[in-house]
Amino acid sequence: MKILVIGSGAREHAICDALSSESNKIFCAPGNDGMKLSGINIAKIDEDDFDGLVNFAIKENIAYTIVGPEAPLVNGIVDFFEAHGLRIFGPNKRAAQIEGSKAFTKSLLKLANVPTAEYSEFSDFKAAEKYLKHLSEYPVVIKADGLAAGKGVYIVENVDEAVQVVDGLLNGHKFETSKIVIEEYLDGEEFSLMAFVNNGKFYPMPAAQDYKKLKDDDKGPNTGGMGAICPVSNISQATYDRAVNKVLKPFIETLTEDHIKYTGVLYAGLILTNKGIKVIEFNVRFGDPETEVVLPRLKNNLGHVIFSILNDDNPEINWETSGVDLGVFASVSGYPDSPIKNADLGTVGSFENLNCEINYAGVKLNGDSLCSDGGRLFVVKTHADDLVDAQNRIYQDMQKLKQENIFYRKDIGNNSI
Repeated sequence: MKILVIGSGAREHAICDALSSESNKIFCAPGNDGMKLSGINIAKIDEDDFDGLVNFAIKENIAYTIVGPEAPLVNGIVDFFEAHGLRIFGPNKRAAQIEGSKAFTKSLLKLANVPTAEYSEFSDFKAAEKYLKHLSEYPVVIKADGLAAGKGVYIVENVDEAVQVVDGLLNGHKFETSKIVIEEYLDGEEFSLMAFVNNGKFYPMPAAQDYKKLKDDDKGPNTGGMGAICPVSNISQATYDRAVNKVLKPFIETLTEDHIKYTGVLYAGLILTNKGIKVIEFNVRFGDPETEVVLPRLKNNLGHVIFSILNDDNPEINWETSGVDLGVFASVSGYPDSPIKNADLGTVGSFENLNCEINYAGVKLNGDSLCSDGGRLFVVKTHADDLVDAQNRIYQDMQKLKQENIFYRKDIGNNSI
């Protein structure tokens, strides 16, 4: 089969790796230069160029397309492809509101009777400011209602900080925000649970945990993710089973009852509180960086799994049950606010000589070297018998790379030891 993956990050690189086989030819659009080092076929077509992508899929006789990032899904790429008679794996525009609007998802969670944080919605700054000044308990969480590339969530410690954030979102329209959700702060063990979904049927993946904060010990602002681990030792089998049966199952049943057609990957961001599991967020695609550590545990070829789902079959999906998969993201200096552009990252050879695997994101080739072309650069990842071994392998490899223009957390996985 010829399969097209849309996107340009480490998540899409990991998806391409999981699709690869002697019988599959994989294309990624727009991809990145680092993927070329892995032999992935790059098509330089932007992810929002729906006409260009459709024309490419027709010309290359693509069997089906997988959408990596959320923005094309929210903007209706699935509807566009299907209108041209093309097969594509992902939710349509209506279903993608689950990620495109926090308020929409909150209403679905209420319908499904799935526990989540108490919340209020605001489009007016003055009303939000009044609400914040009358709150008796801090911290609280403020979320931009729309897409914000993983950066639209703020945990604020006091009313002054809260008003400043809301001012930036509703008056300054940061992330093009016109509505916000203010919700109670939840404390506990966070984890991510993804599932393949096809019109009411779903197939859960192993639980993973990502590390959103910029710095060690979960300090600093939220990012797109600085690393991930799978499985999550602090989440028991009983907790995992409850998440499947009390969150995924009723939520997906509610989609069906509400006539929301959903085919694709559904991502639940969850937290285990002292009052049980609660939903932090839902996304409508593979998580990043969770995908980079979950898909290597898939024993089937991903291409066959998705082909089976698109054919309305019931695939038998098998996962690795031993050991641990760990991934650490390297980011360029200045990320997330002011990432350095065109920073020298070292020679291609220095990356090819590493023992661990790499999934590339914001990089481009400059002669025989790589340089930065975004904030998060690449994930160094491995499978090992235990966490300490995985950490040692990854951090030894990362120390071999040029350190001047990159940084990375040194504690990914520590909370699982």
